[in-house]
Amino acid sequence: MTTVLDEAATERFAGELLTTYTAGVTTLMIDLAHRTGLLDTLAAGPGDSTELAERAGLVERYVRECLGALATAGIVGYDPRTRRYDLPAPHAACLTGPGSANLAPVAAVTGLLGRHVPAVAECFRAGGGVPYEAFRPEFTAVMDGLSRGLLDGQLIDGILPLAGDLAERLAAGARVADVGCGTGHSTNLLARAFPRSRFTGYDLAADAIDAARAEADRWGLSNVTYEVADIARLPQERPFAAVFAFDAVHDQVDPAGVLARIRGALTADGVFVMMDVRAASALEDNVGNPLAPWLYGVSTLHCMTVSLAHGGAGLGTVWGEQLAVRMLGEAGFGHVEVFDVPDDPLDSLYVARIGSPIGARS
Repeated sequence: MTTVLDEAATERFAGELLTTYTAGVTTLMIDLAHRTGLLDTLAAGPGDSTELAERAGLVERYVRECLGALATAGIVGYDPRTRRYDLPAPHAACLTGPGSANLAPVAAVTGLLGRHVPAVAECFRAGGGVPYEAFRPEFTAVMDGLSRGLLDGQLIDGILPLAGDLAERLAAGARVADVGCGTGHSTNLLARAFPRSRFTGYDLAADAIDAARAEADRWGLSNVTYEVADIARLPQERPFAAVFAFDAVHDQVDPAGVLARIRGALTADGVFVMMDVRAASALEDNVGNPLAPWLYGVSTLHCMTVSLAHGGAGLGTVWGEQLAVRMLGEAGFGHVEVFDVPDDPLDSLYVARIGSPIGARS
């Protein structure tokens, strides 16, 4: 049977592909403009390429070409009569500033993961994975850039209140762990806000732990310590009143074992606060989610492969709410609530306790 090719549909899809490829390269241009301070310079005021280059301390020829990409992409404004560029206020709100609204740091993910496409392609053929160490040290800086604005704006006043009376318990004094803490910014923010509590951050990456200790020293914190350690071996001898995990569980070699270990490291009335990727567990329920292709792509090129590199479960970024609640229950958490994270469309917050069975979205 001969299939008649729908030429119009083929042409439309070809156009969609080219649009997708263009968006990928535009993402790299956003990353460049963010890293070099060009976006901040534009947000401070318009100018031609020479003026902007001088203000940013950059080479004009590179500035002009990058601005050409951003102007034709509709990200940067351009007046052909004066040859001056500007960053419209709504665009500046999304691409500059210290808060969680600044999405420019997300652009760095594309460049970082793109370098590992050949190695992951080989894993398609031979199995295994690309180990976490292969992504460092760049991964440390990228993850810090992704999370810092959100944590600064929401951790103490937006995220923590979702965990019931935990803030009051921390104010009174408690032992707390932050597992997979990365550069420790979350741990340090908590330690600064609750000086009566003692905090320990755990992470595999020595460079990330070095950055965490350096920030704690700059802030003069005496109630926080850090250890280079695999959270699968989280100490259980002295139970914690609370354990935090910010986007750290789904890429573990043995995520089920990690959750059980966390459960065993908590006091009887302890609480586990887990922020992780917001998605459904079933593929069909993610169709139509505009962020889903990005999530599955990040999983393929990082989260899944770093687990498989060590013979792990390969749970992946998109393990989803349904599976997460089930795995928390299997780990011994009888009471699990799920919340949306303020100012963060990428994550959900799971508040898990040892209690009567429940898995509810609040």
